[in-house]
Amino acid sequence: QVQLVESGGGLVQPGGSLRLSCVASGSIFSNNAMEWYRQAPGKQRERVAYISTRAYTVYAGSVKGRFTISRDNAKNTVYLQMNSLKPEDTALYYCHYYNIDYWGKGTLVTVSS
Repeated sequence: QVQLVESGGGLVQPGGSLRLSCVASGSIFSNNAMEWYRQAPGKQRERVAYISTRAYTVYAGSVKGRFTISRDNAKNTVYLQMNSLKPEDTALYYCHYYNIDYWGKGTLVTVSS
């Protein structure tokens, strides 16, 4: 059964940092590329980061240099380290298998003073 559980969101001031985690159930995690998406109020969901099974990474231009995606296959976990946060980073953040149509509940990140 595919299950993804995101955590680590919260309220942070502009310029602050957060680390999101996503724990995957089952035995397919290490064989699949992973992604982080976000959806801000009134906007379409957008991909912010991708990591392959061999840890090759791709970032959206809006977060490049500020966000870092990583994975720990032993823990079935993918991370998103977010630094220098901006108010426009406020969104519900989701992790996602690259080739499986499943979405968890997400974790809310709010950047505000």
